[in-house]
Amino acid sequence: MTEPVTPVVATRFDGEVALLLIDHPPVNALDATVRTALATAIAGVLDDPRARALVIACAGRTFVAGADIMELERAAWSDGEGPDMHPLFAAIEGSSKPVVAAIHGTALGGGLELAMACHYRVALGSARLGMPEINLGIVPGAEGTQRLPRLVGVEKALEMGLSGKPIDASDAQRAGLVDRIVDGDLVSAAVAFANEVRARGETPPRTSARTDRIGSPTENETSLAAARATARKTKPQIPAARAWVDAVEAAVTLPFEEGRRRERELSGDTVRSEPCKALLHVFLAERAATRVPGITKATQTTPLERVVIVGAGTMGGGIAMACANAGMTVRLRDATREGLDAGMATVRRNYEASVKRGRLTTDAVADRLSRITPQLDDDGFDGADLVIEAVYESMELKRRIFADLDRLARPGCVLATNTSTLDIDAIAGVTSRPESVVGLHFFSPANVMRLLEIVRGARTSPEVIATALALAKRLNKVGVVARNLPGFIGNRMMFPYMYETQFLVEEGATPEQVDRALTGFGMAMGMFAVDDMAGLDVAARVKR
Repeated sequence: MTEPVTPVVATRFDGEVALLLIDHPPVNALDATVRTALATAIAGVLDDPRARALVIACAGRTFVAGADIMELERAAWSDGEGPDMHPLFAAIEGSSKPVVAAIHGTALGGGLELAMACHYRVALGSARLGMPEINLGIVPGAEGTQRLPRLVGVEKALEMGLSGKPIDASDAQRAGLVDRIVDGDLVSAAVAFANEVRARGETPPRTSARTDRIGSPTENETSLAAARATARKTKPQIPAARAWVDAVEAAVTLPFEEGRRRERELSGDTVRSEPCKALLHVFLAERAATRVPGITKATQTTPLERVVIVGAGTMGGGIAMACANAGMTVRLRDATREGLDAGMATVRRNYEASVKRGRLTTDAVADRLSRITPQLDDDGFDGADLVIEAVYESMELKRRIFADLDRLARPGCVLATNTSTLDIDAIAGVTSRPESVVGLHFFSPANVMRLLEIVRGARTSPEVIATALALAKRLNKVGVVARNLPGFIGNRMMFPYMYETQFLVEEGATPEQVDRALTGFGMAMGMFAVDDMAGLDVAARVKR
């Protein structure tokens, strides 16, 4: 018997309100299939005399979470443009019947542009809304830069676009992006809201026609100038940052139709730019890295709540912070009182710096510090779910530690080494459970850097790899599974880069000149600064 096919956009009625439900797993991306089905459904409802109002909602875990990334990739590499969503959005905004967007999960990029084309927006308190296109090196091409300033004002629109960070529903409501935050059943609440606005009999407000949130020319000039300075300082190699400011300027200086055409032009230019192609490659590569041979959703994982870290140096302290930030209970062990005190002092300084920058409150720091227990003994090893060895690069020392861990740790505990270059199998070989041994190579500073190399030994079990991937996600890091080869992935790429910079110095350049050239090219740090931060002693030990 053939299973019934679920329509991508289903239409049903709740009294005089037509509900259009998008169901396109996993994140209801606004691809060509959804756009066509939604346009057909809207045309049908607008012609249906039963419908006095419309609600657009989504099934699954989220509202439309964005456009189809593959369409953007095709546009980037074919020197084309992204999909044209203007006819769809014009039909929604031009409706004489009020249209309400019901938002849960995330409304990002094209999803938020869809919501802004609606007359009203209601959202669950847990929803998040944003325009993250800058992270892909592009300017939105579906009128987002034109509607957002009309709803939230120029300064907020510039901030959201240049940061690419989503805001929560409360912030969105204060800014004017969300009309009402609702509890309980989102669809029922959205239908009730639609009935309210219908009963008032008012003409549905079209965002494209609004000017009440657009400030005076003098105010806007100040905001635009400040945003251009921010774009030059924070994203000098990303043309989309400056183009975002140009697009918002078009929104406040041109009629909507001219502004949207200017946005379309800017969007096409950025989609075809080299930075966009590079950032799309990174995005798709990160997504591909989650697909690991031999690991499926059914692969069992071990819950990780209690962590022991061996070594309180730069890496050990940073890993302790990363785990404490994720709500885990951490024991930080070192061989000497001097090393332990120095490590904890560094942890405290790092947290204090976060407070000064406004990233954490003093209460949040106190909570995180309370999760880290410094110690010199082996107390708690027998109850740990995960032990991470983070001592310096000495095969002899690491093998000695893992022999001890094999004796101290309980069965089922994951045993991890933070080595950046050494043979995982040689380390695992001193234990009676090599299937429980894995490489967790954090990058310095471990509490900040997003990459986590997960090194699979010859006998590392699929369950341990799956657990390590789950850990990376919990720590808000990108977990990449690597083979057990010299340098794994990151260092195998970095070493030739490092050698070339050293050759330049041998040929007469200064380290400062080399680093200036690299940061000018767009690198966050020069190679010599990276070497200094990582520690030349580490490289010396690896060489030996």
